[in-house]
Amino acid sequence: MIMGLGMALTEGSTLDPAFGDFPECDLASYHVPANADVPAVEAHWIDEDDTHLNPMGSKGVGEIGIVGTAAAIGNAVHHATGVRCRELPLTPDRILAGLPVAG
Repeated sequence: MIMGLGMALTEGSTLDPAFGDFPECDLASYHVPANADVPAVEAHWIDEDDTHLNPMGSKGVGEIGIVGTAAAIGNAVHHATGVRCRELPLTPDRILAGLPVAG
């Protein structure tokens, strides 16, 4: 879930057109959520045996938590601001660009 939070809010990479590489080459410029950025998260797993999946009945859950996180945050931003962003991360400049001009 935390990786999805980073994907939605902070993790963005740009392509340098002159050199064809990414300027965000380390954690100083590619921002991932840290402990202080994330509230307490409680995950509950529901055990379900699936003997047809494999002999052990085991399932992978590594990236499943990422899938809905960015969409949920995007929907929350849309609900709060009326702005529907179609690009991640949902940075303040992208949200402000979608707001109607006051006048």
